[in-house]
This record gives sequence, structure tokens and C-alpha cells, in this order.
Amino acid sequence: MEAKNKLNWKIGGEAGYGIMVTGQVFSRIFSRSGFYVFDYVEYPSLIRGGHNSYHVTVSGKELFSLEKSLDLLVALNKDTIERHKDTLTPGAAILYDEEEIELSPEEFSSQEIKLYPLALAKLAREAGGEKLMRNTVTLGASLAIVGYDLDTLAEILEDTFKKKGEEVIKINIAVARAGFNYVRRNFPDDFKHKLKKISSSKRLLLNGSEAVSLGAIKAGCKFCAAYPMTPASGVLHYLASQEEKFNLVVKHAEDEIAVINMAAGASFAGVRAIVATSGGGFSLMVEGLGLAACVETPLVIVEAQRPGPSTGLPTWTGQGDLKFLLSASQGDFPHIVIAPGDVEECFYLTMEAFNIADKYQTPVMLLIDKYLTEGHTAVEKLDASRVKVDRGLLLSREELLKKKDFKRYEITPSGVSARSFPSREGGIFNANSDEHTEYGFSSDDAGVRTAMMDKRMRKLESLAKELPPPKLHGPKEAQDTVVGWGSTKGPILSALRRLSEEGVEAKFLQLTYLSPFPSEFVEDILEKSRKVIVVENNQTGQLAGLIREKTGIEIKLKVLKYDGRPFFPEELGDVLKGKIASDKK
Repeated sequence: MEAKNKLNWKIGGEAGYGIMVTGQVFSRIFSRSGFYVFDYVEYPSLIRGGHNSYHVTVSGKELFSLEKSLDLLVALNKDTIERHKDTLTPGAAILYDEEEIELSPEEFSSQEIKLYPLALAKLAREAGGEKLMRNTVTLGASLAIVGYDLDTLAEILEDTFKKKGEEVIKINIAVARAGFNYVRRNFPDDFKHKLKKISSSKRLLLNGSEAVSLGAIKAGCKFCAAYPMTPASGVLHYLASQEEKFNLVVKHAEDEIAVINMAAGASFAGVRAIVATSGGGFSLMVEGLGLAACVETPLVIVEAQRPGPSTGLPTWTGQGDLKFLLSASQGDFPHIVIAPGDVEECFYLTMEAFNIADKYQTPVMLLIDKYLTEGHTAVEKLDASRVKVDRGLLLSREELLKKKDFKRYEITPSGVSARSFPSREGGIFNANSDEHTEYGFSSDDAGVRTAMMDKRMRKLESLAKELPPPKLHGPKEAQDTVVGWGSTKGPILSALRRLSEEGVEAKFLQLTYLSPFPSEFVEDILEKSRKVIVVENNQTGQLAGLIREKTGIEIKLKVLKYDGRPFFPEELGDVLKGKIASDKK
């Protein structure tokens, strides 16, 4: 039987043990080596203590998501083993700190689990390091277990510590080598889940926050305001790190009310602007959202979901905010909602979001979640030239002077009026959050009100005609259809690939543009399907409800998960297979 050249690796321990850094380095080793990589970090809302874990799936074949099973568990404390031992595969291994943990080989003999006890702190000190470098020892030891060399790890450690000097680099490499050599000398070379080198170019390791940020930079964004809130803080952190390089203005404001008003002001003044928050912060932004919609000011809002209500599960994932975004703030106005499904879509759809915001002069909401923002994926080189910057109907000084009578909120068939930047000669207007005339003057006239409401809402109709149709993955002739949105894309694709290998075929309808909603396309696909199953990370089936509202089709088969954890393809595949095989529709 041919080896799969795939590995599921996880490191766990308390906060403060360097779990996140270790996991990221392990991912980078294999993305640089040309492998497909998917990783994800889980942690409590604590600075010290608790249980942190970093899970990395590595494969020579394309990956769509993380897998639940584990081939190699690295345990810096006993709690890690107790929490994750049930997900170990037959022939898996546990690498653990024997100075902290006592294990009996008999406890794992039924599963043929291999044990690799190492005195991590001792090995680190003997190599010239300190106890806190236990995690670096485990990196070298892990590579020895899976049959991989140290070369790429040494390169990464050199890149990571080059600002700290040659001596720090040498010590870290020596500590990693200590773990590597100890395993090579003291344990048999019989681990089943080895990784063989592949002939492939380096891949770029990105998470969703970085991809959104890069998309914003490539789209010409020059202003970001944010108040830190997990899991959206990564956008603030990344853009702040690039502030000088790309001539950005990045503001850590006092609260989310200030954030959205700062950004609306920046956009009004002429620059592309972005804000990033989670559900609780967005709750404070909704009045500013309505303001931007009423004065027809472009704005991109990133809402990275975590489970609510209230503080909820601040460091976990979920998809509970869809309906909130579709009707946020008082009154009727265009709610444009885009939900990327993976890291590459985070990049390209952020660029598209800026174009839509400018072209239709209205806020655009980018709806993601923790699984996307903090999960890394190894991707091919991103090509920003695929999305051309479009600032919309923006009049120059010369065009304004020729126009003579500038109506900023002119009634048009598309709902879009020409706009001007402040102080541009011939383009002076009132930016008025009261209902207003075409010139921006306040009015409570019934006719003016009706005309302005209709004008703003026509933007959705105009945009709907330009948007691409939803993506249909898998065999189009398949009778059964799975429907999902956002970060469920990866687990669904992985699960359907597993089912296809078992002879069970289904297609996947991925909905990315959720407002305006592609009603006719969705209705056509679902009406032709034998069975329709919706997959969502929320308790009420919010997409299913939206589909019923827009098409009249009620989806009765639902796979809902709302415990703060993402879907895993192993469990999702089993559930989908059962629903496809059942008599229920």
C-alpha cells in the first residue's frame, strides 16, 4: 500500500509555553518545502495557564481543511495527553516531556501508540539554551520522528532570530538539533507516518487576517481604524506592521464607535478605509454603519465572528452573525455581505469589496470567522492583477466645473450618483445623515423620502446584475447538493472528497455573496436536487432561513455545529453520508 505522505501533528501545553510560535514554525517548515499545509490554534481567554494547542495537517496532496485525527502529539504537560489521546490514530506517537509527565506504555499498547519520552529542559540546557526552549527541542525531535531533515528548520530559525544576532541563531539551531539527534540515537526508526520530500516550489503560508490585510493594501487602502477584539485583531496587527512600508495610517481608537466614524471620515475625505472587529464590536458600530449608508460613503467592514451572545466564547469560532449583518442598524438600506470561504478568497474578495464600496458608494461587510482569521494555509503566489482597482463614479475638478450644477445625491436609474472629494472646486455638497434632497439639504417631504429610499435600494439591484454566480463544486450531475458559506467550504470539500472515494457523490453549492442574494440561481439548483443538506456553524441554520426567505425553499436536512469548534471532515463526512442514505428529504 502506497504511503499517503500526510501527517497530523499537534503540540499542546499551557499558555506561555510557546505553543503558537512552535506551531507556526512547524507549518512554515513544510510550506517552504512545497507541501500543502493547513493549521489552526485553539486557546482560552487567558494570558497564562489553561490549555493551548496548535494543530497542523501536512500533505503532499491538496488540502482543504484541518483533520481531527492525530498522528504525532507533542505534549508539554499531562493535560494535553488526556485531552487529545482519543484522537490518536493506530500507530501514532506521543512525544512528551519525561521530566513533567509519567506514562505507562501499557496504557497505549492496544492502539500501538509509540512513546517518545525526552527530558526537554535538560536537552535544551546541554545545548546552551534555557528551559523555556523546550518547544524548540520538540521541533527537532518531531522532524526526526517523521524522517525529515533539519535544513529548512535551520533556515527558518535564522530568519526568525536574525535581528537578535548570530549567537541567538546558533543556540536555537543547536537546541533543535539536540532534540533531533536524541531521537535518532535512542529510538527505532519505525514511525508509520513518515513525510517524504516532494518536488514542488515553496508555498506562501497565510492566515485569513493576513490575506484580508494584503488584499486591502493591494486595493489601495490607506486608512485602518480598529479596537482590538479577538479574532479580528490580526488585521489591526498586520496593517500596523506594514504602516511605514506602504504609507498607511493605522489607528488604535478608544472604542468601536470612534473606529467606524474615523473610517467614514477618512473615506469621505477620499482614501480607501477599512475597519475590523468581531460581533460585540460591530454591535457598537451599527449607528456608524447607517450613517455611512445614508451619506453614501464607501467603507469596508471586516466582521470576524466568534460565538455569542455577549462575550460568549471569545477565542473560539462560529457563524452566528449572518442575520445580524443582513439587518444591522435601523431602517432600510443596502446591506452588502460577502463571505470568503478560504484564505485566497479573503485576499481577492477584500479587493473586490473595496471596488464594490467605491462603485456603489456604500458600506460593504466582509463576514469571516476565527477559523479563517487564525488558521494558516499554504497557498500559491497571489496575483493582485486579477482585480483591477475601480474607484467608481468619481468626478475630477474639470468634470465638476463643466457640470456646473452638482447634485451629490442625484436620482439615477442605477442608484449611483457622481461624487466629489471635499474642497474640490465645483463639488461642494452637504453630507447629511438626515433624509435629504439631491443637493444634501434636509427634507421630510414624502416624495423626496420615497425617491431617496428607492434610489439607495436600487444599488442592490444594479450590483446583483454584475456579481458572478455562486460556485458549484464537484460533479454537476450529482443528485444531492450540500449548501454552505464561509469557512465551512474547506471541511465540506474535504468530506465530499472522502465520500467520493467511497462511491458517494454530491455537489457543493458555496454561497459567497449573501446580499444581494442570488435567488434565481440558488432556486434553480435546489429545485433540481434530490436532497439538499445545509452545513453551518450556528444553532439556528441562518443560511437555511435566508434561502427560505429568498426562494421559498425550506431545507429540512441541516448539519449544525455550535460548540465553538470548526467542522472536521471525518465527522462531517459520516453525517453527510448518513443523511444522503436516509429516506428523509
